[in-house]
Parts: sequence; C-alpha cells; structure tokens
Amino acid sequence: MIPDRCRFCKGKLHKGETEFMVHAPGEVIVIKDVPAFVCEQCDEAYYTALISRKIDEVMRAAHQKKFCMRPLPAGEVSLNG
Repeated sequence: MIPDRCRFCKGKLHKGETEFMVHAPGEVIVIKDVPAFVCEQCDEAYYTALISRKIDEVMRAAHQKKFCMRPLPAGEVSLNG
C-alpha cells in the first residue's frame, strides 16, 4: 500500500518516474525510468509491490551478468580521509 504523504517530510506524493540506484561490490547499478510515487518536496520514491518485484528481477539478472549494461562514469569519495 502506497501512502499519500511522504514518511520523511510529510510532502505530497505524485505519480512519476525515478532512477533506482544500488552500490554493489565493485559496481553501481542504475535502473532508469522506474514508475514510482515521488514526494514533491524531498524526491523520496515509493514503489508498488509489482514494481518492487520487477526491480528485484532486474537486479538478479544484472548480478548474473544477463544484461548488456552501458558503463557510466562515476566518482567515489570517502568522508573518512
């Protein structure tokens, strides 16, 4: 069940799309154009159960190298030195 307000800032949610990004060992995986309910104040995204299952499927396939993924330039910085 999707709430009508953001749990973090209490902003109103609207239907939209977002990017899902995860940092896995040695790689960053980004799924673009993910349907979501997005907070209009803080951009927090909420997914339906169906979309969450699709994200899980894509992540499993990505970890098994079943996708030809386009490399993205990225930088990594640590605040610990």
